[in-house]
Amino acid sequence: MRNQQATQLLFELSRPGATAVRLPVCDVPQRTADELLPGWALSASEPPLPELSEPDVVRHYTNLSQWNMSVDTHFYPLGSCTMKYNPKRNERLASLPGLADLHPYQPEASIQGMLKLLYDCQTFLAEISGLPGVSLQPAAGAHGELTALLVAAAYLRDRAEPRSVVLLPDSAHGTNPASAAMAGFRARSVGSTADGLVDLDDLAAKLDRQVAVLMITNPNTLGLFEGRIAEITQMVHDAGGLVYLDGANMNAILGKTRPGDFGADLMHFNPHKTFSGPHGGGGPGAGPIAVTEALAPFLPVPVVVKDGEHFRLEENRPKSIGRVRGFFGNTGVLVRMFCYILTHGPDGLRRVSENAVLNANYLLRRVKPFLPVPQGDRCMHEFVATASELKAERGVTAMDIAKRLLDRGMHAPTVYFPLIVREALMIEPTETESKATLDAFAEALFRITEEAPEMLHDAPHTTPVSRPNEVQAARQPKLRWTAPT
Repeated sequence: MRNQQATQLLFELSRPGATAVRLPVCDVPQRTADELLPGWALSASEPPLPELSEPDVVRHYTNLSQWNMSVDTHFYPLGSCTMKYNPKRNERLASLPGLADLHPYQPEASIQGMLKLLYDCQTFLAEISGLPGVSLQPAAGAHGELTALLVAAAYLRDRAEPRSVVLLPDSAHGTNPASAAMAGFRARSVGSTADGLVDLDDLAAKLDRQVAVLMITNPNTLGLFEGRIAEITQMVHDAGGLVYLDGANMNAILGKTRPGDFGADLMHFNPHKTFSGPHGGGGPGAGPIAVTEALAPFLPVPVVVKDGEHFRLEENRPKSIGRVRGFFGNTGVLVRMFCYILTHGPDGLRRVSENAVLNANYLLRRVKPFLPVPQGDRCMHEFVATASELKAERGVTAMDIAKRLLDRGMHAPTVYFPLIVREALMIEPTETESKATLDAFAEALFRITEEAPEMLHDAPHTTPVSRPNEVQAARQPKLRWTAPT
């Protein structure tokens, strides 16, 4: 039986006079709010905040947390998102007082340890990517995309080349065209061949003097490596454009190949996907970017540089696009990334990718007999199955399968993406899952495909919420609690 406290809002749990904290007596001269703030910033009355005891607050949020799935509680084969288990060791290290308690306004002489750590992070990412210029400042993968495209735009302006188009494969992540638009470019799609790779004829037809950047993910969102990637990048370079590598799928190629070596000019990393870091929830993130030497002068400031044995934040870069984040960014995430890379080392990072690819191919072979995989008998770190036959024969959709998996204690894979596969189920097991977990997942999928369609249409049956109207929730969100009248 679910605890009622988890189903009530904090306002409903509120009791007059309840308090969760007792503040000490103020030991500095007190000043009133109207002395500290302008009149327009002051409310005419106190906000109607809930009043609760500490046990009320703790139980409420603990109960709510037990309604959620997470990487720490369930298998999470969320394709493209690389939801692998992240070592708690890195969490402990990132929370050490000497790292967590630093203040961004401290003088550089007092933060030499952190600056060295960040400098080493830049060095690590330059080596892993094959691209020498690195900025750690962007706050997420999509933010890294945008930052890199702003760098590209600044580079082209500096060269007096008014290029305005960004090309994207039709299997691209949805953030790619959004980032292109926000950076002031027009997005144009490039088709895929029947085997799920870039159509080089279509690419050649669209490469003209307006093309600024080709944004490409490799391996792509179908989990396939673009075997002709060097040819693709050469075509773009011959047309005067730049190649941006979406680093969302770097977990598949760490230590095996480097984007800079196969022709990429810019890329971003997702530390939470590739190098350990918190997942989701809208919390702090990071999206470092790496670029060629020619693009490095346009990177955001500051960057960490080394003068002899001293480290400093360099701001004086005349061609820089400026800051894209407050202070230096979310350094706590970068510390986790540093710990992960240093723990594994070059050979360990290579094994991460090898195991991720091995797990994905094992699961592909288990799943393909009852959920077809249209593109390829082999994959890299993920693959895309389809429920289109089930839908045609029995009316069972990818969404039905995804929702039913929740009843079996497993998070759903990504569904209906990429758009070029009908009734898509995008599955990524990552390297951190055991063979036993993969076997259990394959067995659960198989059993679900044999269940009655009527029962699947109403799944999940065991969760607090079954199938909310997600469109209405997005278009008509209830963001403010209103007291009952």
